[in-house]
Amino acid sequence: MSITTDISSGITAPASPAREVRSQARCADGNGTLTPLFFSDDNVDIARAKAICARCSLHASCLRDALERSEPWGVWGGELIEEGQIVADRRPRGRPSILPRPIFVLDEDRTIRTITDPAQRRAGEIVIRVA
Repeated sequence: MSITTDISSGITAPASPAREVRSQARCADGNGTLTPLFFSDDNVDIARAKAICARCSLHASCLRDALERSEPWGVWGGELIEEGQIVADRRPRGRPSILPRPIFVLDEDRTIRTITDPAQRRAGEIVIRVA
């Protein structure tokens, strides 16, 4: 015996205003192709996700909502969140180098350049730490 369901009956739920606003976010491409970027453990992916959020008009409300929900992890509103709290910087694994390291900045297109002073960072660029 098989059971079939008619999904063309015309029953639709009204779209919520929050869902319509979220569809305007820069990370919402409709296919979820950017999702792994926002939940990655790789520092380059995290920096790229932060750069995408930095240019989004909804980043403040996204961050506020994520903190209210105590999101367990991921990049929300341009901030890295772990266990419901904002993490300022994630240090790479391993022992820190005793030698001074160059400062790398990354934009959302994965363009990496080296700077000597954090003040040289342009709008939309995120600093990444490299071990």
